[in-house]
Amino acid sequence: MTLDDYILSHITPEDDYLYRLYRATNLHLLRPRMASGHLQGQLLRMLTQMIRPRTVLEIGTYSGYSALCMASGMTEEGCLYTFEINDEQEDFTRPWLENAPYAPRIEMIVGDVFELLPAMNLHFDMVFIDANKRQYADYYELVMRFLNPGGYILADNTLWDGHVVEPEYENDAQTQGIRRFNRLVAADPRVENVILPLRDGLTVIRHKGI
Repeated sequence: MTLDDYILSHITPEDDYLYRLYRATNLHLLRPRMASGHLQGQLLRMLTQMIRPRTVLEIGTYSGYSALCMASGMTEEGCLYTFEINDEQEDFTRPWLENAPYAPRIEMIVGDVFELLPAMNLHFDMVFIDANKRQYADYYELVMRFLNPGGYILADNTLWDGHVVEPEYENDAQTQGIRRFNRLVAADPRVENVILPLRDGLTVIRHKGI
């Protein structure tokens, strides 16, 4: 038994709908590793339950797994807006979101978050960033404009398979994007943050309200 197997056997079991979605993701989509999976999904769900956000923004829907995990942790009055820039993803993902038990809490938006978000006139209690690594710093600057004081940003892949400390990836565009993001957050006096070494790295950021 691996350590991952041990962990998964000692946490709350994955519900059947998420299990079927994760299996379909692995069968039908390219790069299924992009899906959060049960361990991270359960953490997202519990963080959402603790933060109790009324509004959540997700940048990077992919198969919808992480959106469903967060929506499951929200109250019935909450709303999660999830942006996916790849319109070819919609045919797979939208039915899974619309048929989920938490469907009324989720709105999937296909398009560029930089173009569409400012016009929505919304502010958020929680944001999850899991999209183009080259643009992480730009996503951060964007969502800080719409994050409520005391709100949280969760950012995935912030250790980037360890490449952030490997000299041979110095010129890799995605690694550069993650490093730029990590430096930006660490130096921002408006926030406090921690990087969790979970899967590929998960950063939790809190807006201090200054």
